[in-house]
Amino acid sequence: MENKSCFSFCLQFHLSYTDKERYENEERPEVQKQMLIDMAKKLPVYTRTGNGAVRFCDRCHLIKPDRCHHCSVCAMCVLKMDHHCPWVNNCIGFSNYKFFLQFLAYSVLYCLYIATTVFSYFIKYWRGELPSVRSKFHVLFLLFVACMFFVSLVILFGYHCWLVSRNKTTLEAFCTPVFTSGPEKNGFNLGFIKNIQQVFGDKKKFWLIPIGSSPGDGHSFPLRSMNESQNPLLANEEPWEDNDEENQGK
Repeated sequence: MENKSCFSFCLQFHLSYTDKERYENEERPEVQKQMLIDMAKKLPVYTRTGNGAVRFCDRCHLIKPDRCHHCSVCAMCVLKMDHHCPWVNNCIGFSNYKFFLQFLAYSVLYCLYIATTVFSYFIKYWRGELPSVRSKFHVLFLLFVACMFFVSLVILFGYHCWLVSRNKTTLEAFCTPVFTSGPEKNGFNLGFIKNIQQVFGDKKKFWLIPIGSSPGDGHSFPLRSMNESQNPLLANEEPWEDNDEENQGK
């Protein structure tokens, strides 16, 4: 599941050697903050820290793209980071989030298959039709493990399906992203269908196939505010209100 492109960044987000020296040698925090603002003006960066500063990773020495976070386990910044998963020993982010969801779905179906096929032997055990003590232990253990993993995976898979429907990551669900205009929990919510397409792509025939189909490069993402401004009905809402006020004045 590991995909190195999940951690690759355009060079434009990295500080040049000169800018890095200037930033590290500057001791005044307010000047450092302004330096990052000037550097980020040409970048598609719209999220900020809690105090309104540009999000900067002092370990990777780069201006963080939107939805990017530093993983202390992997010791690197991850594009559209969701979480670090010990099951796959890797970070779940932009390039492998679709594969992680498919991994959960396949695991749920596999646990369900095991539980249903073993259940008939459990009935035989309950009726005392299994003479072997060893087979009894195997049936009970396999059914218990399958059911236990099935329940836990269904909950986890359902939670991530909810995140996909809202176009959120696990980190964004627990910590509201801050934009240049302030905190906005639905800043990346484009609507149910478009939210799904942000993970699985536009072509539905590839949704269930484990191939990369997520749109974009992981460095920038469409925003709810921009999506609304492109909607002609929403874009004309303010002029309609102005015309109503003028008519009332007449």
